[in-house]
Amino acid sequence: MAPRKNAKGGGGNSSGSSGSGSGSTSTGSSSPGARRETKHGGHKNGRKGGLSGSSFFTWFMVIALLGVWTSVAVVWFDLVDYEEVLGKLGVYDADGDGDFDVDDAKILLGLKERAASEPKFPAEEAEPHTGPEDQAPLGTEPQNIEDEVKEQIQSVLHEMVHTEHEVSVPPVEEHQEVPPETNRKTGDPGQKEKAKKKKPKLLNKFDKTIKAELDAAEKLRKRGKIEEAVNAFEELVRKYPQSPRARYGKAQCEDDLAEKRRSNEVLRRAIETYQEVASLPDVPSDLLKLTLKRQSERQQFLGHMRGSLLTLQKLVQLFPSDTSLKNDLGVGYLLIGDNANAKKVYEEVLNVTPNDGFAKVHYGFILKAQNKIAESIPYLKEGIESGDPGTDDGRFYFHLGDAMQRVGNKEAYKWYELGYKRGHFASVWQRSLYNVNGLKAQPWWTPRETGYTELVKSLERNWKLIRDEGLAVMDKAKGLFLPEDENLREKGDWSQFTLWQQGRKNENACKGAPKTCTLLEKFPETTGCRRGQIKYSIMHPGTHVWPHTGPTNCRLRMHLGLVIPKSGCKIRCANETKTWEEGKVLIFDDSFEHEVWQDASSFRLIFIVDVWHPELTPQQRRSLPAI
Repeated sequence: MAPRKNAKGGGGNSSGSSGSGSGSTSTGSSSPGARRETKHGGHKNGRKGGLSGSSFFTWFMVIALLGVWTSVAVVWFDLVDYEEVLGKLGVYDADGDGDFDVDDAKILLGLKERAASEPKFPAEEAEPHTGPEDQAPLGTEPQNIEDEVKEQIQSVLHEMVHTEHEVSVPPVEEHQEVPPETNRKTGDPGQKEKAKKKKPKLLNKFDKTIKAELDAAEKLRKRGKIEEAVNAFEELVRKYPQSPRARYGKAQCEDDLAEKRRSNEVLRRAIETYQEVASLPDVPSDLLKLTLKRQSERQQFLGHMRGSLLTLQKLVQLFPSDTSLKNDLGVGYLLIGDNANAKKVYEEVLNVTPNDGFAKVHYGFILKAQNKIAESIPYLKEGIESGDPGTDDGRFYFHLGDAMQRVGNKEAYKWYELGYKRGHFASVWQRSLYNVNGLKAQPWWTPRETGYTELVKSLERNWKLIRDEGLAVMDKAKGLFLPEDENLREKGDWSQFTLWQQGRKNENACKGAPKTCTLLEKFPETTGCRRGQIKYSIMHPGTHVWPHTGPTNCRLRMHLGLVIPKSGCKIRCANETKTWEEGKVLIFDDSFEHEVWQDASSFRLIFIVDVWHPELTPQQRRSLPAI
């Protein structure tokens, strides 16, 4: 009993300084244990008179004995409803282990750091075809489900943030880059939880009778003795096969073990065990909800998006009044590209809770993806302003500013500025979202600054060869030039013919430009750039490309002029505008805002060559995920 009382007092007193966590909404509680500690400290620093050492010891022993017998009486005569007490203490569950104990108090007092959050690896990186079989997530606590789900949708929300002529697959986050936490500020006042969390009730009547055994196994798990905890929970499942809490503990241990061993195989076993929990009879509703939510997000982590969607649908059927679950279901639809059903879900949520910020930003995002630019603005704006969890994300600032720019709203840069101040953008101009910290950042570069002078010389020496092969492809196989389809054009006609993408050579395309491809193969800084492309780009008169930014600061973009009209074609990057010249290379960092106009009387043809940022190390170039 005593440790819980002392810990509770510490949690209450420290909540104002903890900044976040379940205990942050309570500020005034103090336990007898905490008061005794303060009083004793006051005596130590000096006092006038008082008890002698021996009498103090006598009174101390009397009080201690009274405390012991009072505790015995409370237990013996069942004077306290422990479920209710634990429920109240649950608001101080700072380490996310599902209960309140000394570890929680240490965290709230600042003596110990909070448990690590969910993994930094998004869904794409965990897909079976992209990640090794033995890779598994970091972090295992079910209380972090919402954070990890948001991490999983980052690349989905980024699909509209490609460069001037991107057709790449959705990007992924990497360890070297700005971590997802910087896109989910939780320290701001608007991001703090607005109500105390109720302690979930995880035990049915039978599980209450074996609570001591369950607690003993859970203690092993919390102390990091994962293998011992697995064995303990497996023994409990063997003894009590109908115990939902025992099986849930087994699933959590397998989840922990998957993180420790970085094993997808073990994680799949955990998912199966979560499913077993949900299929048992007499599962408490709180435990069922936790189980299915954890199963869903673990499925998403492994790239099992449709399986996760089925789990989310089941959750919504079981708990139809829980709008947060409907919000998760909307994310599930977005992850499989079903924007239509995601839109329906968020419409349902907003009909019931019209001020739900999470639903608003996602609904606004969907409207913008449907090119309903003006309609998307109030949803994105009000959603961000709500400060609800999941709304302070760089993608929403990006799309809000972009939408405002397209309708001529001068407030766009106000939102870019706010996104920069909140750590989502490197600057107001440089708004890429998948970045490696510390790289030199400037809109325009010279060949000497890049260190790729040999590549530039080769391109400029052979520009006519490159031009002629591009023109031949245009004349003989116009179908190979694909229209830009990422909603980056205000108006006009703009197409491209890609030779390399994400560091992979397009063998069929290179048959149309064999000499150009042979020439480029000498330069791995471009052919091996898995965050870029090599392609021809043709733009016809009357075309305007909206201001936009590329997805990453890890590359630079070279433009070789091939067929350039005498006037009417220009490109702006940040606040400087330039024009192309035939046979000359322009180099810019497309993570900075750029815009293109083609107001000439004939087509413009350029050759685009992306290269790794020169300050990336060889190891980074090998390990950074493709974009």
